[in-house]
This record gives sequence, structure tokens and C-alpha cells, in this order.
Amino acid sequence: MKLTGVELRRVAMPLVAPFRTSFGTQTSRDVLLVRVVTDDAEGFGECVAMDTPHYSSEYADAAADVLRRFLVPALTGVDLPGAHAVAELLAPFKGHRMAKAALEMAVLDAELRAEGRSFARELGAVHDRVPCGVSVGIMDSVPELLDAVGGYLDEGYVRIKLKIEPGWDVEPVRAVRERYGDDVLLQVDANTAYTLGDARQLARLDDFDLLLIEQPLDEEDVLGHVELARRIRTPVCLDESITSARDAAAAIRLGACQVVNIKPGRVGGYLEARRIHDVCVAHGVPVWCGGMLETGLGRAANVALAALPGFTLPGDTSASGRYYAADVTTPFVLADGHLAVPVGPGLGVAPDPDRLAEVTTTTEWLTP
Repeated sequence: MKLTGVELRRVAMPLVAPFRTSFGTQTSRDVLLVRVVTDDAEGFGECVAMDTPHYSSEYADAAADVLRRFLVPALTGVDLPGAHAVAELLAPFKGHRMAKAALEMAVLDAELRAEGRSFARELGAVHDRVPCGVSVGIMDSVPELLDAVGGYLDEGYVRIKLKIEPGWDVEPVRAVRERYGDDVLLQVDANTAYTLGDARQLARLDDFDLLLIEQPLDEEDVLGHVELARRIRTPVCLDESITSARDAAAAIRLGACQVVNIKPGRVGGYLEARRIHDVCVAHGVPVWCGGMLETGLGRAANVALAALPGFTLPGDTSASGRYYAADVTTPFVLADGHLAVPVGPGLGVAPDPDRLAEVTTTTEWLTP
């Protein structure tokens, strides 16, 4: 397989409602899409980097730059034996996992489309549909939060995740538990907003029978998470701290987490995501698929990943309508709290040309 060209496309996707976390508020997504053309097919990848380096050190402009100057040239003119070779060819370039993941995803999509195989089959999926949770951002008031949670439960979501930060943690969680009862699967996500000095406050969340608390401390503070896990009963889940299978193995061995959130973009791609899944399964650690407000392209790949056997907790693989009034692909629609796993070749979905043109802001064609 040889790449004959790569397109970098930026699209502006307005959100149906502002989404606030501990690191900021989003009203739209500036998405970098990667399309690779090979001698046999074309494939699509989605870069999950945001437009500013708040969630991580990566951001969309930098991802486009490193793709343009380094990553794409490293693959052009090379006779690729398959997508499994992409990570090794890109390894000399340090970091930039989200950019690498987008390029690998596009190559893998093209390879699978040419061979008539699906993402799900390639990754090792064992389910034809996956249970879906929803991530609820920080609100201006508890009543507003309760209305939002009630709406998502009415839609059929089987798990609720509440974003938290200092000053917005115990009371909103208590209010949701009191209003909707103990049967609701409930978890919280701090996005690194706390320090170990907040352990006593975080321990107050133990009263609410949460599935987990996600990434409470700084991503580099693995030992802090080890200590926190000893001080609270709520299982600690790592997100930003896990960037590879090696990281996952070390964190589990140290006792820094009891659950792992796998985001393919954060770890460098879907093949590394599968390796993390395998490590966690070997250690008896449950995993779930995180979300980065992906379009239907990234959502299709995430749903395929979430169909692997170790994904025993509902992920953030929400329906398209959770974030976008109109997606770039046929929308993913919730049915009985689940999303169907695409079965067609590659991702099993493709962009709608008219919708894609409508939201495109720039395109750039790179040739060997």
C-alpha cells in the first residue's frame, strides 16, 4: 500500500449547547480531518486535538503543522505493509499522539476498505452494539443540572458522568443521587482539577456509590493517585495519565487506578488503544471508551473499539445529537441505550459531501 496523497481538512462544528469542564467552555469544535488516498482506496481519520492546549499540550494548528512537515512525509513514497507499520515509522518524532492517531486511523480505514473488512472485526469486537453513557458539563446551577440529567435519562442513556471541579462536586452529585436514585449508574470526571490536598473533600463523594472518579489529579502525578486511591473508597480511573500500554501497566502495578479510560487519540491510535485494552484485561482492570466530542467518523471508530470484550463499563460514545444538530456522517442514534457497531468496510461510515462542504473552513492537499 502506498499513499498517493493526503488531505488536511478543517471543519467548524457548532455544539447544540455549551459544554463546560474544569479547563474551559466549548461552544463549537474546530476539527482537523485527515483523508489519505492510496493506490487502492481512501480512508478518513479524525484528530481530537482541541483548538487550544488546555486539555493537553496538543492543539489543532500544531497537529496540522506536524502532519504537514513531518508525519505525512514520513509515510509518502513508502511501501507500507499495513497500518500496523505506521506507529514505527512515526516513532522518531516525539509526542504528537493525537496527530499520529489521526493519520494511523486514516491509513487503517483505507486498508480495511480496500480489503472489505470492518474496524470492529479488525480490532476484535465481540458485540454488535455498545451501551452508551453521556458526559454532562458543569452548569450554572443545580436545578439546571438536574433538568439536563433528567433529559438524558429520558433519552435512554444508561450511565451519567458529571464534570466536577472545586466548588462544584459534592452538592451537584448529592442532588443527582437524591433526585434520580441509587439505580442510576453515576460517575464523575475532574479533568485534573484537584490536588492531593483535596483528598478529604473527594472522600465525601464516597457516600454516593459512584462507579469511579476520573482523573482527579494532575496527569503527571501518578504517585499522588496511588495515595489518593488509599484514602478514598470510590475507584480511581485514569484518563490523561495513560498515554500507552506501558503507562497502563505501570499505573496498575503501582495501584494508581482501578479503572482505565481509553481514548485512542490520547494514546496515539486505535492499535495502541487495543494494546491498552489487552493489558487491562490481563490484570482484571475494567476499561471504557472516552470521548472527545468526535464527529461521526471518530464516533464510528470509538463504537467499534468499545465492542471489545474488556469494555465492561458504558463509555462516552453518545449519540451524534448529544453534540451536533447535523453530523458530517449519517448520525448515530441511540436505541434502547445503545449504539449499533458499524459493520461495513473500514469505519463503516463516510462523510456526506454536502454537509462536509458546508462546515469546511480550509483544505490542504499534500502530495508525495
